Amino acid sequence: MLVDDVNQNVGESVWGAAEWVNEPGFYRVLADQSLEVVTDDQTDFWRETYYGFVRDSGHFLGFTAKGGFTAQVRVNADFRELYDQAGIMVRIDEQTWVKAGIELNDGNAMISSVITRGQSDWAPGFFSGDPRDFWLRMTVAKGVLRLQYSTDGLSWPLLRLAPFPEADTYRVGPICCTPQRQGLQVRFSEWSLIGPLERELHDLS
Repeated sequence: MLVDDVNQNVGESVWGAAEWVNEPGFYRVLADQSLEVVTDDQTDFWRETYYGFVRDSGHFLGFTAKGGFTAQVRVNADFRELYDQAGIMVRIDEQTWVKAGIELNDGNAMISSVITRGQSDWAPGFFSGDPRDFWLRMTVAKGVLRLQYSTDGLSWPLLRLAPFPEADTYRVGPICCTPQRQGLQVRFSEWSLIGPLERELHDLS
């Protein structure tokens, strides 16, 4: 269900060009063009490692990117329960994807990423900013994935650098999941999708 607060055509909003993987029961575009999502029960993306199960039930709103790209989004959420998570994803198919963002782990808001190529890994780290308000930037180009985050929208430290398969097209966009519950309310804003930023690795701008 999508509710448009200003009664405009949804297709004219910034989110109109994207398609859902696992459309949530409730989401809406707000008057400022931010996207509000409320998670369904026991939603997640994970493949096999340690737990042995496969989960492909998380909420992902994917834009099509042809070739290399840089995607950026601001995320606001009140993380409360184990594994509550929200951020950004790039996806080639069910077995090949990356997700990154804040994930609640043992009472701590961690800045984390998961790279999946058949099986998932998990790389969490302590987050020094306000986990209720942060930015993510993902650049994919020439077989390399570069993940950055920001606590102020100005400085962009490196979160992860990794090989990632080249593809004719990718799907990239916001993601949120609640493996242990339902009802996490997330707001995504300041979305952009452009050609890949060609900056030095230690350029934090």
